[in-house]
Amino acid sequence: MSFSSLGLSEQLVRATADQGYETPSPIQLQAIPAVLSGKDVMAAAQTGTGKTAGFTLPLLQRLAEKPRTGKGPRVLILAPTRELAAQVHDSVNLYSKYVPTKAAVVFGGVKINPQMMKLRKGLDVLVATPGRLMDLYQQNAVKFNEVEILVLDEADRMLDMGFIRDIKKILALLPAKRQNLLFSATFSGEIRALAQGLLNNPVQIDVAVRNTTAETVKQSVYAVDQSQKTALLSKLVRDNSWEQVLVFTRTKHGANRLTQKLEKDGITAAAIHGNKSQGARTRALANFKAGEVRVLVATDIAARGLDIKQLPQVVNFELPNVPEDYVHRIGRTGRAGESGHALSLVSADELKMLVGIEKLIKKQLPRKEMEGFEPKNHVAMKPKAKADPSKARNRSGGNGGGNGRPGGKPRSFGDKPGGRSGGRSQSGNGQRGRSGQRQTQGA
Repeated sequence: MSFSSLGLSEQLVRATADQGYETPSPIQLQAIPAVLSGKDVMAAAQTGTGKTAGFTLPLLQRLAEKPRTGKGPRVLILAPTRELAAQVHDSVNLYSKYVPTKAAVVFGGVKINPQMMKLRKGLDVLVATPGRLMDLYQQNAVKFNEVEILVLDEADRMLDMGFIRDIKKILALLPAKRQNLLFSATFSGEIRALAQGLLNNPVQIDVAVRNTTAETVKQSVYAVDQSQKTALLSKLVRDNSWEQVLVFTRTKHGANRLTQKLEKDGITAAAIHGNKSQGARTRALANFKAGEVRVLVATDIAARGLDIKQLPQVVNFELPNVPEDYVHRIGRTGRAGESGHALSLVSADELKMLVGIEKLIKKQLPRKEMEGFEPKNHVAMKPKAKADPSKARNRSGGNGGGNGRPGGKPRSFGDKPGGRSGGRSQSGNGQRGRSGQRQTQGA
């Protein structure tokens, strides 16, 4: 099918063609007609599937069908982070090339006065992070009485980041009669609870198996001691001639340290995280896309919404505390049908995290070792064979196994103290989680 067959105008079809897109993705095939119909939509799709165009194209058409009479905004799009908000705003500008539309984006981390000036001039589409939008509302810089369409993008991440209070405040300020679109990576219980109070008889779209990774992404694991990770990463970058690789760390300080070590090793690198100014983050991303920086080191929150075309490599320098974040991380590569490679450097204290990830994605990741970087305990990294009930031993006797340890279990990489299997770490990105205050990086 073509974009025109979905009911889009000739101007919007031309805009998609200018971007090199001719055939709609599965999420676009279902979402575009649903949004054009005026119905509420609840959609789940993996990152990189084209969901931004799935709501941007039809809402632009709906705006074009009825000219603006006031100062707006007529469409309000909420996003969890600065990067995702900027990406959505870019998409609005790209697809409205032949349709007269005024759009603006507002987020924290930059001065508020220029944003206030933009809003006073009038606009059709406003893309915002919840925290900054509430700041602007409290200063009487924005009104919501003309909002016709509300979009919650990456709704699951907004709940994770503690934005639920701001979202509820914003919902209470909007006109009761409006179209609501909710996009999320998953339909968790909390997302369904939010949707129940927000959406009216929505069209439900689920184009991806929940918590799975894209087939276009090849995944692998390198077993390595923590102290050898930086050296191994440098070797992999050089030996494989990687010119563009996105590397994930758990903490902002870890991102800074790794960037400095790579630079000392002669590999151009830049860090992107919540402590960086928006200007620094924008420059780092631009230099990375331009090929001036080989390695972009990012934390989970800072990387949410990064859209880098044909990014070939993603490396988990450290595994995330929450298995779902692994899916989001590696979704930065293998986008829009392109092939990609996601590689994880796993040390002894991360074995439980690895097991949690494999349980979530229902897939055992292939283990590898690099000569000269073998971990101290080789056996631990080997996937456990499934137990054969016919050969099961009676373990009630206490010694069971005769391997020199009570209980019969050989000491392995997962037995070391400090293994992390708990909840989301708070130290890395300044977020307080679902029940706490909103995290300020996207505010």
